[in-house]
Amino acid sequence: MNRKHQLAAAGIGLVAIASLAGCAGTTSSAPSDGSGVEITYLTHWGPEQTAQLEAAAAAFTAENPDVTIKVQSVPFDQLLSTLATQGSGPDGPTITNIYTAWLPQLASDGIVGPAPADVAADVTANYGAGFAAAASTEGSVYGVPNEVALYQLNYNTELFQAAGISEAPADWDALIADATALKGAGVKNPYGFITAWGNGVVHPFLSLLASNGGSFLNADGTASALTSPEALEVARLYEELVDKGLTDISLSTADANTTGPYLDSFSQNLTGMIVMANWWKGTLESAMGDGFSDIASAPIPVGPSGDVSSSISYTWANVVSSKADEAKQKAAWEFLTYLNGPDSGAAGSSAMGDILIGMGILPSRTSDLDAHAAELNTPFLTSYVEAQATATPFPTVNGVAEATTALQTELEALLNGQKDAATAMKDADAAVNAALSAAR
Repeated sequence: MNRKHQLAAAGIGLVAIASLAGCAGTTSSAPSDGSGVEITYLTHWGPEQTAQLEAAAAAFTAENPDVTIKVQSVPFDQLLSTLATQGSGPDGPTITNIYTAWLPQLASDGIVGPAPADVAADVTANYGAGFAAAASTEGSVYGVPNEVALYQLNYNTELFQAAGISEAPADWDALIADATALKGAGVKNPYGFITAWGNGVVHPFLSLLASNGGSFLNADGTASALTSPEALEVARLYEELVDKGLTDISLSTADANTTGPYLDSFSQNLTGMIVMANWWKGTLESAMGDGFSDIASAPIPVGPSGDVSSSISYTWANVVSSKADEAKQKAAWEFLTYLNGPDSGAAGSSAMGDILIGMGILPSRTSDLDAHAAELNTPFLTSYVEAQATATPFPTVNGVAEATTALQTELEALLNGQKDAATAMKDADAAVNAALSAAR
C-alpha cells in the first residue's frame, strides 16, 4: 500500500513513462475454447487480492459461460505504463483499475470510454457524490469507484491523557493549545508533519484548507486558489507550529516507500498527532503491535474561516477500454456491474467490497459501507467513514500532478524556514498556475 500511494501521488504522466512498461503475468477465470468473449482485467493488486478477483470472475463466468475473464497483474509502478502501451489497441486490457487522477488524460487520449447510462446512473445513485465525481470527467461518468482514501487527525490517546488532554482538538485554537500541552508533557514532536513525499505533504495541507473554507484550485480547476485568505491562514498555522517549536521537522521525512522518520516517530510514541490517510492502518498496526490500541482518529480541525471539517479524498476506479470491440466492452461493463453489485459478495456486500475490506481499505459504495459497518466501527476507522459525507475530492484535471509537486516544494520551504507564509503561498500560486497552463 505505501509504495502504491506514493506513486499515485506522483501522478506520473502517460507519455513520460510509456517506455517503462514491463512484462505482466495473466491468469484466466475459465478455460477459453475459442468461443464467446474473452476480456482482460488489469490490476496492480498482489496475489491474495488477485485470487479474490479471480474467484469473482469465475463466479460471473459460471452464470455467463460465454464470457471468459483473464486477470492480468503488474506491479503498481508498471500499471499506468502498461495501460499506456497496451491500451492503444483492441487487444489491450479491457478493464483497468486506475487512480482517478489519471482519468482526464486517459479519456482525452481516447484510451478509456464513458460508462453506459445504466452504469452511470448506478454510480451516481450508490456512491458518495465526491467519489462519483472523481470517476467522471467532462461531465460524464467513466468508471466505477472502488477504493477510497481520506485524511483525518490521528492522535495518541496515551500521550494526550498524560498531557491532561481529554479529547482531540476540534479547531485550530485547540490544536495549538493541545500541541503546547504535549510539549509541556515532554512529547518530542507534538504535531507531526510529513516531507519528501507528495501526498504526505500536500493532502494534509489541503484537508486543513478545505476545513478552513478554502480550496486548492478555482471552481473549474483552471487556476490556483492559493492566494486566498483561507490558504494564507493555513500557511500561517504551519508557520506558528514551527516558530513555537510545536513540531520537530527532523522527524517529518518520508522515505522511498512512504515510511521513514515520520512513521517511526508516530509509532514510537514520539509524535502526539498527525494528519494522515486511512490506508496506513495496517502499517501502524504492524509497527506498534499492542500499542496500536492507543491510536484514535478525529475530524480535521476546523479553521477560523471554516464551517465544517472536510478531508481531501482520492479514489480508484475500474474503467473500460474504448479500443475494445463492442462485444468486449459490453461484457466488461456487465462484469463490473456484477462485481460491484450488492448480491455478489457476503451479507449484502459486493464482491469488490469484500476484497477491499480484506485489504483494510475503505470501499466507496454506500451499501458496502453498511454491510461492513461492524468492521469499520473502530476508534481508528469510524472517523474516516463519517468523513466521507463532507470529503473534498482531490481535483482530477490535466496538470494537477505537476501542480501538486509545485505546492509540495513551497510547503517544504515554509516548514524548513526558508520562506514565510505569505511568500510561500505567493510562489506556490505562481508555480501551480504555470503547471496548469502548460498542461492545456
